[in-house]
Amino acid sequence: MNDDKTAAFTGTATTAPAHGGSDAAPEILRYSAFTHTPEGGNPAGVVLDASGLDAAAMLAVAAELGYSESVFVTTADPDARRFTVRYFSPLAEVAFCGHATVALAVALADRLGPGDLLLDTPAGDIAVTTTADGAGAVRATLTSVPTRSRQASTDELEAALAALGWSASDLDPALPPHVAFGGNDHLVLAAASRERLAALDYDFDALAGVMRRYGWTTVDLVWRESPRLFHARNPFPVGGVVEDPATGAAAAAFGGYLRALGLVTEPADITVRQGEDMGRPSELVIGVTPEDARVRVTGAAVPLPR
Repeated sequence: MNDDKTAAFTGTATTAPAHGGSDAAPEILRYSAFTHTPEGGNPAGVVLDASGLDAAAMLAVAAELGYSESVFVTTADPDARRFTVRYFSPLAEVAFCGHATVALAVALADRLGPGDLLLDTPAGDIAVTTTADGAGAVRATLTSVPTRSRQASTDELEAALAALGWSASDLDPALPPHVAFGGNDHLVLAAASRERLAALDYDFDALAGVMRRYGWTTVDLVWRESPRLFHARNPFPVGGVVEDPATGAAAAAFGGYLRALGLVTEPADITVRQGEDMGRPSELVIGVTPEDARVRVTGAAVPLPR
C-alpha cells in the first residue's frame, strides 16, 4: 500500500488496546449504519487495518466495543478497491454482517471517494456501491450472496415460540415461518399485529440455546404494514446482544424470503423500519428482483462522536 493510500485511511478514531498479533493498538472508527443521525441506526466498530490482529485479538476488540458487530479489514488493495474482511460480535465471529458492511463502505468512501468496492467475506464476495448526494452524505448498496428460504420445521417453530413467549396465534398466517439465508441463516416470524411486535420480552438464554441448536444468527421478527413497508425486530442473543437496531444480513435474507413466497412479482424496493421500539430508528431498503436470488440492501451511515 503506498503512502498516499495509507494516509487516506487516517481520520478521527478511537483506540483500544491490542490483544495479540501486534504491539500497536488498532485504530478503531465508529459508525452508525442505516441512519442519517448518530442517534439512530446500529453502531459498528470499523478497523481499517487489522493486518496485525489474529482472531482472538479481533474478538477481544469487538467484545470491548460491545457493539452487535465490528468489522476488520485484514488485507487491503485500495487501488483495486478490494478488501478482505472479517466480522465479530462480542461473543463470536460471524460469516457476514450487513450493518457493519455499510459502515465500512461509508468509512472507505469517506477516505477513498465514492465508487464500487469488492469485499472478500467468509460468506463470499460482496459487491458494494457507494454514492454521495449533493450535501456529501454517503449511501451504500450491498449485493448479497444468493439467498434461499425454506419453511421452518415444527420443532424449530415450537422451540422458538416457547423461548419468545409467543403462541401460534401471534403469527400472521399469510406469512409462514421460514428459515431464510442471505449470508447467514435467520428464522423469519411474522407477527399478526404491530402490538405483538412491540411487546418483545423473551428468555435470553433459552432463545440463544435454540438458535445455537439450529444455527440461526438472528430471529427476524417482522410485521407487514403494507406490501412494500415492513417493521422488524432482531433478537441476537447468540452474539451477546438482546436486540439489533438494524440488521442488514437479516434484511437480505428477508428479501429472499419474500421472493421465495412469490410476493415480489416485479423488481421492487421494500422498506424495512427497525430499531423504533429501541429508540434507535433505522431504515433499510431492500431491492428484490424475481429472476435474481441476490438481494440489494441500501442504507446510509454516519460517524459517531468520540
